[in-house]
Amino acid sequence: QVQLVESGGGLVQAGGSLRLSCAASGRTFRSYGIAWFRQAPGKEREFVGRISGSGAYTFYAESVKGRFAISRDNAKNTVYLQMNSLKPEDTAVYYCAAGAYSDNANSYDYWGQGTQVTVSS
Repeated sequence: QVQLVESGGGLVQAGGSLRLSCAASGRTFRSYGIAWFRQAPGKEREFVGRISGSGAYTFYAESVKGRFAISRDNAKNTVYLQMNSLKPEDTAVYYCAAGAYSDNANSYDYWGQGTQVTVSS
């Protein structure tokens, strides 16, 4: 069983940066791939990026590649999403999820409650 809690969301101007954190419980945290998804009002949930259990591998959606970076500290049971050069279209609720190393939301068994990111123009 893994419990996830996101934090770090907020309001930022376009071009700014935010770092989201995903804190996990459970001693098997390092065995899980972690992904970030986001959902804007009226839109479907969208894959943002993922990181392998060891942290050696990452993969990003084209829409965020070069601007967002995912890292993890397994000693702290925490995954980070560094978001730079933010755009108004990045506005959404951001969720972290634990499961297989996949782009498919159905591959993830555990989800956080989400944290709101709002980018003003």
